[in-house]
Amino acid sequence: MAKRVSTPALASKRLVAVWVCAVLAAITWLVFGQTLRHKFVTYDDPQYVYENAKVAAGVSLEGVSWAFTHTIAGNWHPLTTVSHMFDCQLYGLKPAGHHFTNVLLHTIAVILLFLVLRQMTGTLWRSAFVAALFAIHPLHVESVAWISERKDVLSAVFFILTLGAYIRYVRKPSVTSYLLVVLLFALGLMSKPMLVTVPFVLLLLDYWPLGRIRGPARAQAMAWRAAASDRWSTVSRLVTEKIPLFALAALSSVATLLAQVYGARAIDELPLAWRLNNAAISYVAYIWQMFWPARLAAFYPHPNDQLPPWQVFLAIAFLVAVSLLAIRWRKERPYIFTGWFWHVGMLVPVIGLVQAGEQARADRYTYLPQIGLYIAITWAVAHLTSLWRHQRTILRTAAILGIGALSLCAWAQTSYWENSETLWNHALAVTADNDAAHNNLGYLFLQRGELDSAISHFETALMIRSRNAAAHYNLGEALVENNLANALARKGLLDEAISHYEKAVKLRPDYGDPYFNLGSVLFQHGRTDEAIAQWQKALATQPNDAGFHTVLGNAFLKKGLQKAAIAEYENAARISQQDPMARNNLAWLLATSSDASIRDGPKAMELAKQAVQLSGGKDPNYLRTFAAACAETGRFAEAKETAQQALQTAQNQGNATLANAIRDEIALYELALPYHK
Repeated sequence: MAKRVSTPALASKRLVAVWVCAVLAAITWLVFGQTLRHKFVTYDDPQYVYENAKVAAGVSLEGVSWAFTHTIAGNWHPLTTVSHMFDCQLYGLKPAGHHFTNVLLHTIAVILLFLVLRQMTGTLWRSAFVAALFAIHPLHVESVAWISERKDVLSAVFFILTLGAYIRYVRKPSVTSYLLVVLLFALGLMSKPMLVTVPFVLLLLDYWPLGRIRGPARAQAMAWRAAASDRWSTVSRLVTEKIPLFALAALSSVATLLAQVYGARAIDELPLAWRLNNAAISYVAYIWQMFWPARLAAFYPHPNDQLPPWQVFLAIAFLVAVSLLAIRWRKERPYIFTGWFWHVGMLVPVIGLVQAGEQARADRYTYLPQIGLYIAITWAVAHLTSLWRHQRTILRTAAILGIGALSLCAWAQTSYWENSETLWNHALAVTADNDAAHNNLGYLFLQRGELDSAISHFETALMIRSRNAAAHYNLGEALVENNLANALARKGLLDEAISHYEKAVKLRPDYGDPYFNLGSVLFQHGRTDEAIAQWQKALATQPNDAGFHTVLGNAFLKKGLQKAAIAEYENAARISQQDPMARNNLAWLLATSSDASIRDGPKAMELAKQAVQLSGGKDPNYLRTFAAACAETGRFAEAKETAQQALQTAQNQGNATLANAIRDEIALYELALPYHK
């Protein structure tokens, strides 16, 4: 008869597993719970969340469709974008809710990792220790504490679910279980395309711990050639089994490369030799930081061609030596083989061979790859200490002390993400010549109106960047020049601002923001014709930017070119289905123009109603426009009622000029007369 596991013993094991999950959740929230008091940061958060009109509008069919058909900052991860939309729907633009979602997803990933590892390996405490390291390692702070890095924690959930579904498929093969693996993998890729390496990871798991490739004991019992032939046949079958997964990975890779190449602000790649050298050093740096997580920063400047050859040589020698040892020990210590190549393989897409930014490396890139090292080291230590007399006591004590120390480091590192100023001042403290940190601090001070501090940081960033003549850095330098010009313009130093705008467009003629900003400065100073010329240049670089069309329409309207203004407003409204400003401006023109051939009351009503709805009905200008459109169509009672709402809102906002204008228009509506400008 088959041996049964007693019900009390099974219940006890389940209870222990539940307690482990509870402890893992507790330490995760002890470290990262503080983020619920943190703010958004200026590092990508504006683009991904609070300045992105599509995302900030919340969830809608149109918004979800946009997420799947557009990129943000040259990246395509629609599921992550939709998750940000859900957060905006639930919490608005209060950062606490967005941070809560990040920590919650990380917690789910931690618990899933424990459960999946336990299912794969049959070990409880080793799996728990690996999950604990994953939960609180300081290198993972960036992935959890940074709202814009939602793609890491979301993709982690789908990555581990994919592993769990794969185990189920291996143990009970069926079409349904395989399709579940494919589905979860696809969802992971749509969260972050770094998961393209998952099929490779599954092959490593086939070797250990799943044992789907013939093990050494059985191989020794057969003739060498027959065993080798059988193994290659098994490997071939396992690779063939994963062809649909490799196909999905290939499609995701192509989509990612296209998004980067054709992004509005695509960067040029560094020379191949620089990238190869930095990749080798980064592999070693990540391992060193795993053991000694000190001086961690949000941005590490790229060393360019300044790496000493001896460092590169030693890094390559180290990587080759460890890889050869992992291969050599693959039979007696298969966990080292799987763990090491998990780490090496998962880092390939982000190690810098394909340059996707100006950073040398990033803490967030270690989030999933280092699970492999945690596994290799945990199982190796357990094996090496197996003959120790008090092994369990020693390892338990070491584990508790190690987790405690790492938790304290992670808690401190998380505190640096409290706000932008703290984050970038810390980056300056632990790195040298960090132009990105200076630029971000400058942008922060510019937002606050602290112009002298902003100018100082922008100038320091430009001084650092002046040492890098590579074309790769032209876009970044143009961004800083544009920021400096904005600060100078706000300070009233127009000539100096114009000089820096011109430098920006000379560095990157395809970068539209300097043209746009220069046009805005000229427009404010009454130089309308010059402003129009600059805005037309901006529009040539980004013809699908609704904002560029809107400001150009405003300029044409000021020049009295009403038909040209209408054309620009219509383009803006067509491009952006969520932009109320272009609709409002067009509706105002169609309702109030002194030219009867231009006026179109019904169309003005429709556009003004859309503008009011999109703005939440709280903007007095949009309510005023809707009232004018009602009057143009003869609906004077509705016009008067709406105008009175606009008047009340304008008064509440302290806008006396607008309030006086609305009073004059109400007087016309009471006489059953439309307002024509």
